[in-house]
Amino acid sequence: MFSQIVKRTLRVPALEGVGGNGVPVARQLDVALMKAGYKLSGELLAHLSAKHPSAVKETGQQVLAAVRELVGDHVAHNTYFLEFPEGVPDTVEFWLTCIADALSNPHSAPIVALELSFGMVNLLDLPKYGSYQHSYEEMVAAHTQFVPSLKDRLTILHLGGTLPEETLRLYHQLAGSPVPANETDLALLKELAEVCLADPQPEKIPVRENKALINQVRLENGAEVLADTVTDLLRLATALSGGDVTLETPTKFKSIRRPVRRALLAALDTVVGKDPAKLADVNQYREPWKRLGERLHPHEFGQFTNAAEVFAVARGDKTVRSLAAKVEIALSGGNTSEAITILAKAPGMLVRNLDRLLRSASEDEIDQLLETLSAVLGKVSGRVILSVREQLQNRLTPGNARIFANSKGKAWVMPDERAPLPEAATRQLLQLLDEEIVRRLPEVGSITAAPEALNLALPLSGKNQAAGYAVMPRGSIQAVEGEILRFFVYWKQHHERTDYDLSVLLLDENFQQAGWVSYTRLRDEQGYSLHSGDITSAPGGASEFIDIDLSRIQAAYVVPQVNVYSGEGFAEVEEAFFGFMTRERSQWGLPFEARTVRMKSDLRGNKGKVALPIAFARTANGGWEAKWLGLFLNGSPSMNRVEANKLSTSLLAQTVFARQYLTIGYLAALWQRKAGLGEAMYVGIEAPEGLPEGTKVYSLANLTALIPA
Repeated sequence: MFSQIVKRTLRVPALEGVGGNGVPVARQLDVALMKAGYKLSGELLAHLSAKHPSAVKETGQQVLAAVRELVGDHVAHNTYFLEFPEGVPDTVEFWLTCIADALSNPHSAPIVALELSFGMVNLLDLPKYGSYQHSYEEMVAAHTQFVPSLKDRLTILHLGGTLPEETLRLYHQLAGSPVPANETDLALLKELAEVCLADPQPEKIPVRENKALINQVRLENGAEVLADTVTDLLRLATALSGGDVTLETPTKFKSIRRPVRRALLAALDTVVGKDPAKLADVNQYREPWKRLGERLHPHEFGQFTNAAEVFAVARGDKTVRSLAAKVEIALSGGNTSEAITILAKAPGMLVRNLDRLLRSASEDEIDQLLETLSAVLGKVSGRVILSVREQLQNRLTPGNARIFANSKGKAWVMPDERAPLPEAATRQLLQLLDEEIVRRLPEVGSITAAPEALNLALPLSGKNQAAGYAVMPRGSIQAVEGEILRFFVYWKQHHERTDYDLSVLLLDENFQQAGWVSYTRLRDEQGYSLHSGDITSAPGGASEFIDIDLSRIQAAYVVPQVNVYSGEGFAEVEEAFFGFMTRERSQWGLPFEARTVRMKSDLRGNKGKVALPIAFARTANGGWEAKWLGLFLNGSPSMNRVEANKLSTSLLAQTVFARQYLTIGYLAALWQRKAGLGEAMYVGIEAPEGLPEGTKVYSLANLTALIPA
């Protein structure tokens, strides 16, 4: 848990124990951390300096290991070309060298000669192709020493509370988050729920998936189940079977012990008994309910008559029309007024349907909609309000395409064929939504936002946001400084030979192809873009790099991607991550230097075959900025290449760059309307040193806490 806290919060739990002279060890740790791009805060350095040296040494080893893993410095990054970025040959020249080598090898010569007689050759049949020709140590020896720069990254590590305090704090942060979490955070939440079972629990658990995992821990330890809908209990049963608590993929329910079946049915009976209308929710998940009924055996517990109704609805023996069905009937009949009246009973659904209602509403019905919304908006979650607000503002400047992304980050684009919205009514709705957000924002005495934080997109969902270092919500924009932009990918296969290909698509001002860099094009004619060499198998781990000279290339957009060419996909591989560094030409050093890493994003877990983590755009003044994508393409089962997906990639990039995302700047502007006497607040990418005592700090580590409840 110690390592998780350091990586997730950038805080080091305070040491409890015997004091002593830990100054020498603490200073050694600080120096070692700086080589990895980190530094102890003054407070943390003083705390460690006053502890026993052995305790500081043990803690320091854990801290250094955690932060090195965070930026991808825990593995040895080798390159195919020994002196990369020097010594990268022309692609065809390199292939010819590999063919000549193969023909001189008695084992490969017959195969390659036969292939050449047919006018082709398989690169994988060339012994010199695709595998390291030197050791990591030999590669290190071939490089000159790294020259530090004032522009290198230096992330501050802060002093936290004790380990139990930090554990409980992180548990409350994840459990009380108003936005859905990704798989990494869900797994961490479950672990924390087990550790913190006897501690004070969060007052609210807004996200249903979070509640399901916490309920699983509670049920397995004899505590009361927290549920107010029948779907809460379906998610809990899914969690008990190790299934997908988002209910997006089917779960094969396991046998359930009789005491657990009794507890589930008793909770289900209570929920339905309090509000029989909640039986309508069963319609959305009828098949899972039928399969769960086969495991729960509700007929064995005749006392739970309300619970039995759930399975009657699932089987179709009892009909309960859902509110959504009633709305569909009204809208299909052209009765928007009736649909608004029905939706008033479900404010969240009303807000989610604002776009659709506006498209069909008359002037009188628009007035009814605005009046109804004003009356019920206070019951809608802040995340839903902000999500719809973002959607509506983009409808005022419609584009040619709409982008969709599921919880796994798989993305697709469709033409926007919706009718335009009435502008005056839409602006009234936007004003209503803004006023509600302002009402919910807590009063602050002052708010300070770091300039680089203003363009952070609001984290309205964490489901498809990868774990890693400095990974920002989709749509976030950050300035990029440095002459050289260096991408890197690392992967380690489990059992099957696995080949990932790091590639870059270059686009012009109109998002048309202006070139690419990949294993089929190792360098451009001027040498402004360079590939480190293709590695085709990773039993012990493999790395590929691409350098882009930002000051010289002619492209307007740079879109890196990772293609699964063969073998294990992102969901099966043992480890995989992508990132980028920025450097000056004079820095030299190894291909991977932790101090220059600006972002590292985990790839493992997604079922897509093409990863699009981020894109870069030239600004009006000639500089560059990064925009976070966090998207995946389905791709082909194998042999994915940048040349084959350039159209879909460019369309996705164009759509994301055109979309207006709600940002921290938007929220900060609303906050300025609410002058008060509350505590001071700071918003930044990371927490700096020297903030006044009592300042409430928001950074990437807890950005979701800014979303109003």
